[in-house]
Amino acid sequence: MPDPAPPPAVVPHVVVVGAGISGLSAAWALTAAGVRVEVLEAAARVGGVLDRVEVGGVVVDTGAESVLARRPEAVDLVRAAGLGADLVHPATARASVRTEGALVPLPAGTLMGVPGSAAAVEGLLPPADVARVAAEPALPAPPVTADVSVGDYVASRVGRAVVDRLVEPLLGGVYAGHADRLSLQATVPALWEHARAGGSLLAGVSAAAARPAAGTPVFAGVRGGVSRLPEALAAGLPGRGGTVRPSTPVTALRRTASGWRLDTPAGAVDADAVVLAVPAPVAARLLRGPVPAAAHELAAVETASMVIAALAVPAAALAGLTGSGLLVPPVVGAAEGLQAKALTLSASKWAWVAEQDPGVRVLRVSLGRARETAVLERDDADVLALAARDASFLLGRPLTPVDGAVARWVDGLPQYAVGHVDRVARVRRAVAAAGALAVCGSVLDGVGVPACVADAGAAAAAVLADLAAPAAG
Repeated sequence: MPDPAPPPAVVPHVVVVGAGISGLSAAWALTAAGVRVEVLEAAARVGGVLDRVEVGGVVVDTGAESVLARRPEAVDLVRAAGLGADLVHPATARASVRTEGALVPLPAGTLMGVPGSAAAVEGLLPPADVARVAAEPALPAPPVTADVSVGDYVASRVGRAVVDRLVEPLLGGVYAGHADRLSLQATVPALWEHARAGGSLLAGVSAAAARPAAGTPVFAGVRGGVSRLPEALAAGLPGRGGTVRPSTPVTALRRTASGWRLDTPAGAVDADAVVLAVPAPVAARLLRGPVPAAAHELAAVETASMVIAALAVPAAALAGLTGSGLLVPPVVGAAEGLQAKALTLSASKWAWVAEQDPGVRVLRVSLGRARETAVLERDDADVLALAARDASFLLGRPLTPVDGAVARWVDGLPQYAVGHVDRVARVRRAVAAAGALAVCGSVLDGVGVPACVADAGAAAAAVLADLAAPAAG
């Protein structure tokens, strides 16, 4: 008799919790390895904070509208998802910063707002503060040996005015946080590496600015919106052995003899391995039982909420304006009674937005920072009225929107406090010790799309290694 056929190989089943860009990227990487993947998402839609709206007949992103193009992870994934032909670059990235009563172009050659010379901030800062910047190369500059806040380090080198007028609005645009509470090591690693080496900060920024460009534009977007990327990944997963289940929140995570069990309102789901790709508060809740050390660390991560108000106005109302938009330093916003922290002229920045309707222009107004929640409590009509008021003041012309939409990102941006990098290392060690479990997402190594994609790939690789370990033994 012929030998019996070997039993079919058991295909591992991995559950990814969260269908934002991190979870879907992890699922994409896992399906490439041939495992069966199930993505459980609490919301009715995929994408997390990547979303878009239509206002006045024009579609715009209400989450991230671009990705860092000089990191390969995001643009490579856009191409892999079938959207490569729709990769685009900003028509302009020239922005302004608000000073009391005026808009001033952001200085060129800065690193997160830190100038490479005193000349760069002339006309933006008072003469005494320009002189303070000019004096920086003569200051003692020993190596920095422990993490410090961005605000403390930069102020110690070039003065408080640079922090308040330049660093704060730029950091606020990325993290919705405050320079005095954000980690230099985690949020501006290029400055951290310079600080560790010691030496003049101006010299370090100047050297970084003088490096030859890689030939690739700094930023890239997707025609129709960056939010198309998670939708394309979700649409492509079934053909790769993946399943996406929206409206399926995970309420508990438990260890079993053979893997993991996830409780959902629709019933329990068993898995050989799990990837958690959810915001820090959710991850902390799910890990409280099985990995309390990681839960403790994640629960301590503060989060910031923000609001995006998209305003559609007649194109004539913005006639003559150029540039991509403007930033509002907190000190200026407080002095002028403004709630807006940034304003984007979407049609000026993106040709695909302008092409939709030449008679309509859309403004994206960003409101809200860490520990500032009052704007979240306003209803949509109030938010839109407030955004229109601030935009009119900042642009120096009355604006009467013809349409508007509000997007609220509650707990959408983790705040990387001093010591964050060490905290993340402790989380990863605790989770890895549990076996067949990984975490990824903006809470770890960066809030931008490329960083999230990179973390997702690392999480997928970690659980695949754990799944292969028994066979290897």
